[in-house]
Amino acid sequence: MNVERVQQAYSSVAELYIGLFGTSEQVDPDDLALIGRHLGDRSGMVLDLGCGPGHITGYLRSLGVDATGIDMVPEFIAHARATHPDGSYHLGSLEDLDVPDHSVAGILAWYSLIHLPPPDLDRVLARFRQVMAPEGRLVVGMFDGDEVAAFDHKVITAYRWPFDEISRRLAAAGFTEVERLRRPGDATHRPHGSIAAIAV
Repeated sequence: MNVERVQQAYSSVAELYIGLFGTSEQVDPDDLALIGRHLGDRSGMVLDLGCGPGHITGYLRSLGVDATGIDMVPEFIAHARATHPDGSYHLGSLEDLDVPDHSVAGILAWYSLIHLPPPDLDRVLARFRQVMAPEGRLVVGMFDGDEVAAFDHKVITAYRWPFDEISRRLAAAGFTEVERLRRPGDATHRPHGSIAAIAV
């Protein structure tokens, strides 16, 4: 993934993005429930990678989770810090996690893997597993599709993935799927998928 290109693309639409997606009320209740089920009881550090405006990090913190938001877009981190002043938000990239191995109780990668070219995904998932404590939880949100395919996302090129292919790659990285949620597309939304997995 060209981190600089993705960062610049999101910076250019940051204000619009924050207006459209910047509060937990704008997240589907089923998605929040899934995230809460698998990350809401974590004892230890939870990383919200690609946290955007920080709204889901804030939701996790409201559940008592020690959640830290990380994003490559300065405008998102500035908004998150201003909106959630009791939170912890840092500039960074999911491709360069600066945390010790086996130190993380959970990771939320909510639509933050969608811009990774397919050949890069296995390396990133392996790094997630490397930093994850035993029985840590991973929750991934993605675009669902019948095959791995690029498409013209409104910000920059993204990829859709079949559930079974993501599950297979998670297994290869050392995770076991424990729940999946699928929502069909409609006139304004692409088909959605999410998977919760446990480090084994």
